[in-house]
Amino acid sequence: MRPFRFSPIKNEKELLKAITYVHFSCLKLCKQILGKYLPNAGNIGIFCHYEDEFKYLTKVREELTILSDSIYNNKYYRLLEPIVIPAKGDIPETIYTYLYIRRPDITHPDVGDVDFYLEPRQYKKLKDSIIMGKKITGAVIFDRPDLDFIKLFNPKIDVSSFVGANKFTF
Repeated sequence: MRPFRFSPIKNEKELLKAITYVHFSCLKLCKQILGKYLPNAGNIGIFCHYEDEFKYLTKVREELTILSDSIYNNKYYRLLEPIVIPAKGDIPETIYTYLYIRRPDITHPDVGDVDFYLEPRQYKKLKDSIIMGKKITGAVIFDRPDLDFIKLFNPKIDVSSFVGANKFTF
C-alpha cells in the first residue's frame, strides 16, 4: 500500500484521477463545514510527495499551461484548456482555469486543495464571526500574513480547502 493516496503520480491518467478526487473531496468538505457548496475561485492544486513526482508533474504542467501567465509567485499557471468537471448529483459543474503543483512535502499527506470564492462582504462577515469566537468545526483563519483565507479541513479527509474573496478567473 502506498503511504499517500495517489503519490507518486506517474502519468496524466493518474493526474486526472487525483484532480477529480480533489475536486469532489473539497466540495464535500465545503458543504460539510459551511452547509453549502461555494463556487470555486478557479484553481486546483495537486500536492507532490516525492521529488521525481514533482519533476514529472512540472513537465506535464508546462504542457498544459501558459508558462507566461502565472500568478502568486509563479505557483498557479493558467491552463491552455480549462479543466471541466461535469455536475454529479447536487454538485454543480466546475471549471478550473489555473493549476498548481506543490513541491514535495512528505509531512503533509493531503492530495491537493481547491480555493473557494465568497463575495467580499460575505467573506468579511464569515471571517469576522470566526475572529469574534464563533466556533465552526473545521474552519480556521489561515495563519499566514501574506494570504487572506479561511482554511477548511477535516483530519479524516486528505484534502484541504480555502475560502477567500478573490477569483483566479481573470
